[in-house]
Amino acid sequence: MKKPDVSRRNFIRLGTLGAAVLGAPEPSVNAAAPSAPGAPTLPPILTPDADFYDVSRGNPKPYTLTGSALDEAGLTEATWRLEITADPFVEEPHTKLPATLEKPRTLAGGNALDLPALQELGKRHEVHFLKAMQCLNINTPLGQGLWTGVPLREVLALCGRMNNVRRIYFQGFHNHDPKQIFQSSVSYTQCMETAPGELPVFLAYRLNGQPLSLERGGPVRMIVPWSHGYKSIKWLQHIFVTNDHRNSDTYANGNNDPDSFLKTAAYVDTPTDGGTYRVGQPVFVSGQVISGLSGVERVEYWVRPVGEKPAPLADDAPELLAARWIPCELESQPDWPTLLPEGIAPGDLLGFDKTTGRPMSWPSRYGMCSYTAVLHDLPSGHYELRARSIDRNGFAQPEPRPSQKTGKNSIQTRRFQIM
Repeated sequence: MKKPDVSRRNFIRLGTLGAAVLGAPEPSVNAAAPSAPGAPTLPPILTPDADFYDVSRGNPKPYTLTGSALDEAGLTEATWRLEITADPFVEEPHTKLPATLEKPRTLAGGNALDLPALQELGKRHEVHFLKAMQCLNINTPLGQGLWTGVPLREVLALCGRMNNVRRIYFQGFHNHDPKQIFQSSVSYTQCMETAPGELPVFLAYRLNGQPLSLERGGPVRMIVPWSHGYKSIKWLQHIFVTNDHRNSDTYANGNNDPDSFLKTAAYVDTPTDGGTYRVGQPVFVSGQVISGLSGVERVEYWVRPVGEKPAPLADDAPELLAARWIPCELESQPDWPTLLPEGIAPGDLLGFDKTTGRPMSWPSRYGMCSYTAVLHDLPSGHYELRARSIDRNGFAQPEPRPSQKTGKNSIQTRRFQIM
């Protein structure tokens, strides 16, 4: 799996913050210049397609297919087709009637949806959304992109009247092997009743203004803006509606929460775990913070002196909860008109104000940005650094949750030495 590239943009807004260190002198708070020796670089707001962290499923992975195998799998722009059908499932007492579609779209019927038809629909209903991808069970962001596509509700409208529909499922190509089928779903309400200006589930066919690559789930994938990556099914090929209200997502297995939202969480890039620094050398702190359902109020860090082999410290340890946490600085918003692909204005993005062309919050909802701080004048010794987010309800990461299986966001730790 490819690790996110953090070397594409200058490390900016290093701030004027020092560190609060138990048992150490108060550090100086002089600002460090962006060109200071050892300063890291920050990842770009828009992660290039090839630089996303890959957690694709399948054996072999669908994007490794070539030649005629791609055509047979329907994974080229010319051969991609989407079937939309109704589930005949009935089971007393909770599912008394089957779901129905007036006009199903099938390969056998010769009317499965193709890419030109989807793009034509986009001329009237296209949406753009800046979304960070994050796996439910991986403690690092996968990347952030500008996703473009058509709301699922508009695609379903092509099928005419629906009856007895309570849930909509979607599946991607997985080598025609029933054991590899991977599916996710949303409720009828989540799909059809999005408030104006809010975030619909949509079928994406472009990333950062370019056609969606096979590696990112192209030609077409589902995007569920508020959720972890398991909901945003890659290599989309089949949608079915059902009257069974129970969530049977593939991810419901393994003690996962199949209806979780993205969690507000900070992740640490620097300092490097196990790194060494000279006395007097600044230690640069950087990372990324994802804005979940509850938003981001701030990111803060805590540094403490430790022994050479410190015992683990739980996320709810009294020492940690009583520590003096110091605010980091969030990176500034970019110049949106110059950052976005040609033909897309900032006001076109969901979650952005149409008048000012700026996001309603920063980082934008279900998006992410970088944070920074600089540690000065630490005496020689071993140290642990932790960073955490505080959401707009006042919850400190990793709260609130009964289980990390609703979205992994334990507090990350980096250990380093001053010599």
